[in-house]
Amino acid sequence: MISTPEKSFAKAKTKRVLYVDDMRELRTVASLALSRCGHKVDCAPDGKDALEMVTADPGAYDIVISDHHMVVMNGLELVMKLREIKYPGKIAIVSSELNGDVEEEYRGLGVDKILYKPVALSDLRALVLDT
Repeated sequence: MISTPEKSFAKAKTKRVLYVDDMRELRTVASLALSRCGHKVDCAPDGKDALEMVTADPGAYDIVISDHHMVVMNGLELVMKLREIKYPGKIAIVSSELNGDVEEEYRGLGVDKILYKPVALSDLRALVLDT
């Protein structure tokens, strides 16, 4: 019997994911891809909304995956705030481009992973499973 990626991933532990991106289409695709693997996915359109969700229950998510470029609160500001409140989970950044200084700031804040768009769905699933 051939195993499909969804069936293989479904055997893994279910993760609680907060996916943050100002592009609705990307939130939808990420949510569908990760939900099909059995993960619980919530989405936020910007860092401010994401911070409110995490602050309400800091242990609610195993991983926060955030875009960098967002209007209300960007990814870097979100990560700084998550560190201030001692968010216990993993943090990943997904961005189309980052300059070297910004990437170093993320690394200095202990971001677990930085991925560059476009991100293959298999890479997104692997990122969540590695948490």
